[in-house]
Amino acid sequence: MGPDKALLYIVATPIGNLADMVPRAVEVLQSADLVAAEDTRHSQRLFSHFNIDTPLAAYHDHSDGQRTEWLLGQLESGKTIALISDAGTPLISDPGYRLVRLARERGIQVVPIPGACAFVAALSAAGLPSDRFTFEGFLPAKAQARETALQKLAGEERTMVFYEAPHRVADTLSAMAGVFGGEREAVIAREISKAFETIHLAPLAELSVWVRDDPNQQRGEIVLLVRGAEPQKLSELDPESCRVMQILLGELPPKRAAAVAAEITGVNKKALYNWSLELK
Repeated sequence: MGPDKALLYIVATPIGNLADMVPRAVEVLQSADLVAAEDTRHSQRLFSHFNIDTPLAAYHDHSDGQRTEWLLGQLESGKTIALISDAGTPLISDPGYRLVRLARERGIQVVPIPGACAFVAALSAAGLPSDRFTFEGFLPAKAQARETALQKLAGEERTMVFYEAPHRVADTLSAMAGVFGGEREAVIAREISKAFETIHLAPLAELSVWVRDDPNQQRGEIVLLVRGAEPQKLSELDPESCRVMQILLGELPPKRAAAVAAEITGVNKKALYNWSLELK
């Protein structure tokens, strides 16, 4: 039975092995009136493999408002559209947010079709704590902006998950080792579900050298995972951090003071906030 009309389906597609495609996704793509694809040429291989002949229309990060409105118009006229990205789950560091948001605002039902997602697959096999994690997507491309972004994450206690481009991965790992410390555990998960799948865990300093010395590890689709910082005990707060907090508490509420102090000192915000509560 095919999908109902006037629906926007968000369809996950394989990140490597085409056998990872779920049957429901094939049915939806075959039955939809139109498929909005990040790259229509790239999607033709998938369509050929599964005998899908549904018309394709391009929809990507650089699509303008006119293209979004055209797709919404198709939906409002009663057509069913399936949104796919080049690989994996749409909207996860891929286009689609604007379309989904506007569709929901106009009362159009949005239905996810679950399937492959690179960072979820990497996290499941990494061997790092997965009960709590934060997905950070792509770091800034420029070195200074990347350093600033990493500094803001220095006290993050959850496992951190990043996507990275092959030509930047060696520099990114080096920067992570400098900010988080070379002893911090990290994982590179590369080419998941493909012929040269690699999942390698090591301290950041060691992982950085391993990747830089092997050009093969600087190819393909890459996920980086970094173990979170150890929780900072109240007794371990340094005198300077305490002094900064005391000054800020004279002007700001505890939560805001902790947030500002964390930006200044790099100390975990929660530890600073808890310290402020002990003063009362």
